[in-house]
Amino acid sequence: MFRRLTQLALLLLALDATLCLAEEETEEVTESRWRLGVALGYGVRSNPLVQSDDIPIIVDLDIAWFGDRWFFDNGDLGLTFADNDAMTASLVARVNSDRVFFGNTDTRFVVFDLAGMPLAEAVEFEVPDRDYAVELGVEMLTDGPWGALQLSAFHDVSGTHEGFELYANYSYGWRDQRLYIEPSIGVSYNSADLHNYYWGVTDDEASVVVAPYEAEAGLNWHARLKVGYLLSRHWGLSLVAEYERINDEAAASPIVKERDVLGYFAGVVYRF
Repeated sequence: MFRRLTQLALLLLALDATLCLAEEETEEVTESRWRLGVALGYGVRSNPLVQSDDIPIIVDLDIAWFGDRWFFDNGDLGLTFADNDAMTASLVARVNSDRVFFGNTDTRFVVFDLAGMPLAEAVEFEVPDRDYAVELGVEMLTDGPWGALQLSAFHDVSGTHEGFELYANYSYGWRDQRLYIEPSIGVSYNSADLHNYYWGVTDDEASVVVAPYEAEAGLNWHARLKVGYLLSRHWGLSLVAEYERINDEAAASPIVKERDVLGYFAGVVYRF
């Protein structure tokens, strides 16, 4: 059960299916350090690994706390060291989300033809397991009438993959009374160490079914659409759809079957 909940939490971070509700304007606004919400609905995130299952999403939790400097935002723990009209910059610790795909794989018997021989042989094959990585980095947020820009750089501090990721995302929100729409587009650069740990195949993991493979650095890009509609002060509707294009280095791995990762979630939202 704990494993399943951990996979779901990491999945929601990767999909970023946050509760994108339009805020209702009132004369008196009481500021709270907490942001709590829950969405019930249905969604799916495709799994690019071979012999793997797509990951369903039924519940989306939004749990965040913001202090004067420290904050917790859906799994990210951060310390803000700069906050002004130009930008907000924070030191953030997080868990890498690539591990979530390896939690939904199966052990299967694979039939292969050895050197063109007429007799085929069935062997047991299991996708190699991967560990979670704790990463530490810097995140910068800036916005204006032109939209919002997020820049971040993270490095593994747990010794899992010992690599780094550079990330950039641009979004533009549009609001019309109760309706809120936010498209966004972004890119992420993964170092060779990070890439090879998750998508490579070591000599010990190789077999007659999967050959050894070493992945180099690569650049992914993604596009996302968030739509929220406010029904009342606490209730609303939420829709999130995302597309991610895996780079050539990861897509060429023998344990990867698809380079396109699709995700969506639609549900009813309650915000406390």
